[in-house]
Amino acid sequence: MGGQAKSKKSNKPRRKQKRAGAHDLSGLSTHDRMKIKIMEKEKKKTADKYTTEQLLEKTQECLDNFNFELAQMFCQRALDMEPNNLEILDMMGNICMELGNIEKAKQVFLKAVELSPDKGHAKYMYLGQIHCKEESLQYFSKGIEVMISAFQIQPQAAGAARLPEEIEVTTKDISTAFCSVAEIYFTDLCMEEGASDKCKEAIQKALEYEPNSPEALQLMASYLFSMEQPQEGKDYLLKSVAQWLPSLQKKEEELLDQDQAIPELLETALPPYESRITTAKLLIEAESFELAAEILEGLLEEDDEVIQVWYLLGWVCYLQAKAPDEEEAFKDSARTYLRKAKKLYNKLKCDDSELLEHVEQLLSELGIDEDSEDSDKEAAELETFEDDFVESSEDEAMEA
Repeated sequence: MGGQAKSKKSNKPRRKQKRAGAHDLSGLSTHDRMKIKIMEKEKKKTADKYTTEQLLEKTQECLDNFNFELAQMFCQRALDMEPNNLEILDMMGNICMELGNIEKAKQVFLKAVELSPDKGHAKYMYLGQIHCKEESLQYFSKGIEVMISAFQIQPQAAGAARLPEEIEVTTKDISTAFCSVAEIYFTDLCMEEGASDKCKEAIQKALEYEPNSPEALQLMASYLFSMEQPQEGKDYLLKSVAQWLPSLQKKEEELLDQDQAIPELLETALPPYESRITTAKLLIEAESFELAAEILEGLLEEDDEVIQVWYLLGWVCYLQAKAPDEEEAFKDSARTYLRKAKKLYNKLKCDDSELLEHVEQLLSELGIDEDSEDSDKEAAELETFEDDFVESSEDEAMEA
């Protein structure tokens, strides 16, 4: 049989070649491998299935449901398809900020700046937040320049019909940006020459665009207190608080004519939690103790595990106890708040030694209230008894 011998076909399984761009899954947990495979599958589906507009819709759906990781995946696919699309870059930067990926956000926003330096202020505001000192100031200043330019060319006539997409910039946006500049001079650049004057100038600009802005009014109050002008500072502070604190809003309403509409300033949303803590501190400094206590009690209703709020309430009551008529009642309240602050300090393992030192000093000056001390002892004993009971019950169960 002189024919040429046929080559034997190998029965060994052929090793698959690794796809270009495929992830190396070795060493990963089952959960992580599954997650990557799902993301790759979704990415492949989106490549065949969706247009850029549809991808952005999917991204927005995920953002509405606070699913930032999936939103990032859809947005990244859209960005792969249109890498110079400013809308997509802006959305990706926002998502990265939400996920805490600051470096990626910075790269995205800087690319947007490169592509469109004179349009779109939001990227400059984010870059101002990301950076510090002079760099931060430069980005905020450029953002303000872009904002004012856009504000001046959009329809301004009173009562003019304007579509939402036509309103790119509001006076509130510009006021907030000037507040950001003022805060830099208050903090990072406070030692720079002329910082005080530049800080005041920025706050005045903020108030020019939004005269009833709680943030700008409070910043002016802080500035005046720092310049040892307490009465002027108090006036601005009370005007700031009147925009959102219910008790002061009611007083404002009572001063209005029955036929006069309630102004929009009485419908302002609550400032951020930390901002309201600052407000309470300033009110204590201005000796407006009742208002400070009202704000602090409202903060406790939102979150009762913030040491500083309990401490400040104790401090307010301690200061109010100096009035002869109310001494004992306020002393009892001060002890309660300060003891809670101390317990929370230990529970949360706080490292603010100055705060703890002041709490202990105030408690020492307030003295021991026998009734409260007995109640504390009974509560401690009951807690110990319950712990012992649980432990002994568990031991008996194990023996059985």
